[in-house]
Amino acid sequence: MGATEEVDQTVAVRVAVEVVHVKSAVMEQESQVAKKAKKTAKARKAAPPKKAVKKQTARKAVRRPYSKADIKELRAHSKSRTPVDKIAKLTKRTVGSLRQKAMKLGIGLGHQR
Repeated sequence: MGATEEVDQTVAVRVAVEVVHVKSAVMEQESQVAKKAKKTAKARKAAPPKKAVKKQTARKAVRRPYSKADIKELRAHSKSRTPVDKIAKLTKRTVGSLRQKAMKLGIGLGHQR
């Protein structure tokens, strides 16, 4: 047996040992994952059934027509350049609704125009 054959044989042995180590590490990880899966499955079975929760759906917007007083108030806010967000909170209307009405009336709205 020559020196190169011995080196090749030791390299082959080292590679084989490394492969065995990698395989054992993979098997250990797989067993840990299996244990966790088993635990969660048991926990799900043991948990009491959840009560039926009524889903909250978005409320449908109730359309309110603009009264003469609302239009007068909108014109006053336009003149004083009140921010649209503030007007929306005061009048309990959406920003889009206020902007649409102002556009139809031909008045500017908001502090930046």
